[in-house]
Amino acid sequence: MSVTNKIIPQEIIRLKRNGQILDEQSINGFVSGLVDGNFSDSQVGAMAMAIFQNGMSIDERVNFTKAMMNSGDVISWQGFDGPIVDKHSTGGVGDKVSFMLAAIVSACGGYVPMISGRGLGHTGGTADKLESIAGFNVQPSISEFKRIVKEVGVAIISQTDNLAPADKRLYSIRDVTATVESIPLITASILSKKLAAGLDVLVMDVKVGNGAMMNNLADAKALADSIVSVANGAGVKTQAIITDMNQVLGTSAGNAIEMYETVKYLTGKQREPRLHKVVQALATAMLVNTKLASDEQDAHKKIDKVLSTGLAAEVFDRMVAALGGPKNFVEKPWDSMSKANVIMEVKASQHGYIAQMDTRAVGMSVVGLGGGRTAPTQQVDHTVGFDRILPLGVHVNRGEVIARVHAKDEDSANRAIEQFNNALSYSEESPELPPVIYS
Repeated sequence: MSVTNKIIPQEIIRLKRNGQILDEQSINGFVSGLVDGNFSDSQVGAMAMAIFQNGMSIDERVNFTKAMMNSGDVISWQGFDGPIVDKHSTGGVGDKVSFMLAAIVSACGGYVPMISGRGLGHTGGTADKLESIAGFNVQPSISEFKRIVKEVGVAIISQTDNLAPADKRLYSIRDVTATVESIPLITASILSKKLAAGLDVLVMDVKVGNGAMMNNLADAKALADSIVSVANGAGVKTQAIITDMNQVLGTSAGNAIEMYETVKYLTGKQREPRLHKVVQALATAMLVNTKLASDEQDAHKKIDKVLSTGLAAEVFDRMVAALGGPKNFVEKPWDSMSKANVIMEVKASQHGYIAQMDTRAVGMSVVGLGGGRTAPTQQVDHTVGFDRILPLGVHVNRGEVIARVHAKDEDSANRAIEQFNNALSYSEESPELPPVIYS
């Protein structure tokens, strides 16, 4: 049933609350209200909850995504001599893949204009992590953004005020109204920014597991299908890959310490196997879909080459400098990042194999330390989090170090240690681990 009503916020909310299909006029009215303030914060939260509870049809999702895309600037890349390609993750704990991936694909000849988000719920935000670096500007003008992409090959920024501004407001309200895990809202949020960025190719990393928005494979596949259907329907070649988020990705979770792990990855000092597998799978998809590689084998050779020669690290360094950071970030990362006041060891509470991790609880512990937000305007402490995290399947003895916590004081460190230990389960037998890549 299609409905058309005068654009009155409470009427649109009522229609969706009652499970009705919103027509294009109603959807455009909601999106306009996000930008011009005709919808108050409470009304936006109510609308988000109505969508969360009742969903959206594919037509509604397409109209919603296009309206959000057209709520601000839409970027054109005319005159560029290579494919415009990006990746987006649905978010997880310790997910620093964007940094390595963007540098690798750019070093292989792609242009990567990556527009990233802030922390959402228990998941860290790419833009927040970059702001760990002194001077780094995640909100350049669109003209500056385009100039850096052309000159360096990559720029990772946050949403500007003029790029999908409707989503920017909705995104922050979803974070604090328990409406994050909605497939229509996630689809529109991701694709409004990506379509506004003028991409040729998009590769989606859809996370699944207890640390992801999608806890089970069926939901993850539903989200992947939704994104691929809407994006391809809008003319952007899109592939989705489902990856595991039943444990922290890599060995760190936090802002500055994830940037440090990024440097270690790009320089070859440390490449945690699960993290490397995810980076390689997504980079391969980006290179093959843009025809920068003829097939997977060719893509793997190109990825290995730009990592082993240091070209990917060089590209990342140039991007950091171009966006206001230091010129030698990769060489001396801690010269431009602050460290936590207190660093304490997390020790195993018992003997056995680390069998399970409540990854969401670890993410919320980082938020509790100050590394994320519980209100949209809250400032983030870039220094806090966990590092040296052991993966699932490792055998430990009681009292062995399984991670370190970085905190502002000993009291918060001790609380985080207790939370981290409570997030782990042990077994006497070696556990069966989930696959890193599902599809």
